[in-house]
Amino acid sequence: MLQELYPRCHARFSSLPLLGSHVEEFVAWLRAEGYPRLPIRLRIAQLPRVDRLLRRRGTRRIEDLTAFDLIRLTPKNSQDDIYLSATVRSLVRIFTVQGRLAQRPETPLEELVSAYRSYLARVRGFAESTRAGHSATAAELLSFLGFDDGPAGLEDLGPRDIESFLRKVGPRVGRGTLQHMVGHLRSFLRFLANRGLVVSGLDACIDTPRLYRGEHLPRALPWKIVRAFLAAIDRSTAMGKRDYAMFLLIATYGLRTSEVSGLRLDDIEWRPERLRISKPKTKTPLVLPLTEEVGAGLVDYLRHARPQLPYREVFLRVRAPEGRLRPTAVTEAFQGWTRRSGLPIPYQGPHCLRHSLAVQLLRQGAPLKTIGDLLGHRTAESTCVYLRLNVEDLRDVALDLPAEVRS
Repeated sequence: MLQELYPRCHARFSSLPLLGSHVEEFVAWLRAEGYPRLPIRLRIAQLPRVDRLLRRRGTRRIEDLTAFDLIRLTPKNSQDDIYLSATVRSLVRIFTVQGRLAQRPETPLEELVSAYRSYLARVRGFAESTRAGHSATAAELLSFLGFDDGPAGLEDLGPRDIESFLRKVGPRVGRGTLQHMVGHLRSFLRFLANRGLVVSGLDACIDTPRLYRGEHLPRALPWKIVRAFLAAIDRSTAMGKRDYAMFLLIATYGLRTSEVSGLRLDDIEWRPERLRISKPKTKTPLVLPLTEEVGAGLVDYLRHARPQLPYREVFLRVRAPEGRLRPTAVTEAFQGWTRRSGLPIPYQGPHCLRHSLAVQLLRQGAPLKTIGDLLGHRTAESTCVYLRLNVEDLRDVALDLPAEVRS
């Protein structure tokens, strides 16, 4: 395989002191992952450089390396050296799958965060995404305190230290995010107090940012902009067919990105023309009618664009490596088509299509209960926020100004 890619200079790569014996299997693995010829060549071309960097750091065997050791070869911002970063990430993946990399012992910070994450799952029953947010805040606090340098320093942790931490992180996040971080800190401080690592009561010393109910309007677009956005997607390509079907689902049924990426082939019932959606928040399935437009978009994608892979998820990656599509990829696809369309869409995620559908249904006279059930809301209060965007109907119930004000 290597000789096919580099007929004249393949020996240059196979003779590398550290990586030479792994080049052939690296090429085979990249092909199995669905990488085209050019990306494979670009990665192989970086191997002499990676090999040289490793030897400069005193590495004698691949088995002596950890994933962290490899990642350290790349710049913090992968865009500063795209090809080196891509090659190292691929090497980490193949060596991890093969079990070649050494396991780096956990630092005191990592051990404590792992214990906290386990506590959140076992005792609090938090979902994985929630545990990830809590753990990230806990790790950032411990790093700020220099926990790895002196774990015993937690005994002296006080309100001023926590305030200094919040002052540091505050400028880079909004008030809503900061409020979540304060909640994470309170939970983590209670966990530490139960373990006797900090004094009790610290969680009550943190003030939270003040947020007002309804201070932000839902992110909705005019319906004509939604239709124009869908029409702007180029459906002559495999990626366009996939993305059109995804965003049509969101605009038609108000799905979340996790619901789109989690949709499975078994959830589409073609004969009865139904669509079964699993709602992660309400934990109840929702059965929806499969509209003609959505059905046509799905058929076009499934027949002409979906990779032939052994996955049951409807939407798969178009670019290498092949595999399932993550919710973040749906957001990235939305941002890409927004830039290409040139439409006045100020929002960064496809959630605005969900809000736009809710407002459109309100204007068409759909009951709030029906809209809430479609969107997967737990309470009617969550759905009522869209009433503030129905400006035309609100004008009908406006009161006249008193005579003394008009004069």
